[in-house]
Order: sequence, then C-alpha cells, then structure tokens
Amino acid sequence: MAESSRIYTAALIVIGDEILSGRTHDKNIAQVASWLQVQGIRLKEVRVVADDTPAIVEAVNNLRVRNDYLFTTGGIGPTHDDITVDAIAEALQVPVVVHPEARAILETYYDTRGGLTEARLRMARTPQGASLIPNRYTGAPGIRYDNIFIMAGVPSITAGMLDALSGELEGGAPLLSETVGCWVGESEVAELLRQTEKSHETCQIGSYPFWGEGRTGANFVIRSVSAQDLAACTRALVLGLEALGKAAVPGGI
Repeated sequence: MAESSRIYTAALIVIGDEILSGRTHDKNIAQVASWLQVQGIRLKEVRVVADDTPAIVEAVNNLRVRNDYLFTTGGIGPTHDDITVDAIAEALQVPVVVHPEARAILETYYDTRGGLTEARLRMARTPQGASLIPNRYTGAPGIRYDNIFIMAGVPSITAGMLDALSGELEGGAPLLSETVGCWVGESEVAELLRQTEKSHETCQIGSYPFWGEGRTGANFVIRSVSAQDLAACTRALVLGLEALGKAAVPGGI
C-alpha cells in the first residue's frame, strides 16, 4: 500500500432483504470502516439495498465512479436469491462466467464435504475478467473487478477477506484520532469546538453527547492524518475546556 497526501475514498453497499427487514443486524459496516481507516481510505457513503437487480445495478454504477473503491457485502452464496454477482455483471455490462480457479478451490474444499453440487458451483461464478479474494474459512472466494470488491455477508468471512486485502490497496495516510471527554452540555462549548477546529485546519472535531450519572456529558473526537497537528488540536481543546472551568478527561468518558 503506497501512502500519499491524497484522500482516497470508498463506498459500501450492504445487500440483503434480511438487513432491510430488521431480521439480521448488520455488523459489516463498522468493521469495513475500521479496516479502511487503517488502509488510509475514507468510507464516504454506505447504502443498504434489497436483493433487487435494478437497485444493485443503480447503486454500483453510481458509487463506483464517485469513489476510488467500492465494496459490497452479501448475496454471493449458493441459493437462488444470491443475485449480487449477476447484478454487478449487468452493471459492468460483462457476462457471468464460472471462474476456473474458483471452481478448483471449491472442488478441493467440498471433496470431503459431499462434492461440488450445482448450488455450490454458483459460488464460483464471477463477472468475466474478475480476480479472486481468498476466503480462509469456507473456500468460496470473494471477487475483485477493477475497483469493486465483492464480499460475503457473513461478518467472520468478510473479516477474513478484508485481512487478505490488507496492504493491497493504494491509500493515503491513515486517519488518526484522539478522544477528550467532559461533563458538559454541547451547547456550552459549541463555540469553543468551532474555533478550535477553525484554528487547526487539518483536523476535524466530532461531538458525541451522552447522559449518565444524572448529568450530561460529551466525548469529543479529534481526527487528523497528521500526528503533530492532532496533538496540537487536542491540547488546544483541553486548554480551552479548562479555561471554561470544565475538566477534560483524556481518552474520553
């Protein structure tokens, strides 16, 4: 992974009726976002779409041209409603083929597990011209086509595929962060937050309020790609809170 000052961006499409119905709680957004941050890539947008070909096609074509990378999770299993590969191939205007390497991987994996059935063979299908993302858990690989990464919906398998991609993507400097907590209402320090961020142009400050112990508090997360600028902004915020008579808690509350 090459590191540069350019900001690299990614989008994520979470595919599945089960997510939209509430039957399944998504766990991939957080882990994809965290992984991308380490790679020096910003997750800029997430969409959740149904198992619906036109919806997937529209999302893929919209997001792949607006970002450096596009990731999808879900819909690459062995059943009839796993339509992600077909939909993405339609978006790319290429045919779906049985990838010979994927087929060989699945033949080996299922040799002692009942053999490679027609249903299991579906997991060897890719858009023509794609390469594979290794899957150390179940054999069935993920798929890479240009700047699109097609991954499983099962969180543990997704994590394994992300591990396989670590260091493979071009990204910028990783986004660093520090957290400062304070028992204070956001409105009391809104101007301080604004002025501190304005004075440190390479930093962003996010405010996350909470209520506990019968009082109001907030955690302030400072982010920057520069460790030096991050430290300076954090120090300025802590001093600003103390000047207002508010005790800052390094690391957050």
